Amino acid sequence: MNRKIVFFSVAGVLLLVFAVAAVLYKNHKVGEQTVAVSGNQKALLRAGAPVKGNKDAKVTIVEFFDPACETCRDFYPLMAQLLEQFPGKVKVIMRYAPLHPGSDQVVKMLEAAQYQDKFWQALELLFADQPRWVINHVSQPMRAQVILDPLNLNRDQFFADMNRPEVAQVIQQDIKDGQILGVRATPEFFVNGRPLPSFGFDQLRSMVEAAVADAY
Repeated sequence: MNRKIVFFSVAGVLLLVFAVAAVLYKNHKVGEQTVAVSGNQKALLRAGAPVKGNKDAKVTIVEFFDPACETCRDFYPLMAQLLEQFPGKVKVIMRYAPLHPGSDQVVKMLEAAQYQDKFWQALELLFADQPRWVINHVSQPMRAQVILDPLNLNRDQFFADMNRPEVAQVIQQDIKDGQILGVRATPEFFVNGRPLPSFGFDQLRSMVEAAVADAY
């Protein structure tokens, strides 16, 4: 009996130590990212990045995303809900973080679609049919290209734009800025320059609500 008591006591202490360590580690990571963002606000924004919502809105959500990311796909309609909840007060800026193998080519397609004013339509198609072109967490660019056929893009322009040096520069800048800001997974959100204290839609919505209250 005494041995059982000692065992469970030690196990309880170890669990408590583990829980405290996990909280401290998470807080440390959030603190590191907050410091990184505070000193590199310019890395949050890029001229020409896709924007949804009122461009003059006082609350800005910057999302670093990968079109092959399942969680990014799941968050997409939730972001639309936030824009509807705060009409004219919130805007979303999309930045590329192609972390999945092969996604760098797919984001080139998105950027090329933006040259024909069809970024959002292209993104919605890719998210809607994500299982068809993401196999075992690896992007299949040729399959993704087929997904975009309903957009009736000018194909010659599309392929030429994909290979523009400017497109490669945009993607490299987003990757570099993401690294500066401590983006290690997608989606990663920043609300008016502040990272989420912990990941989740409720946390994001709470930050947006507080930012809207402060701004308006």
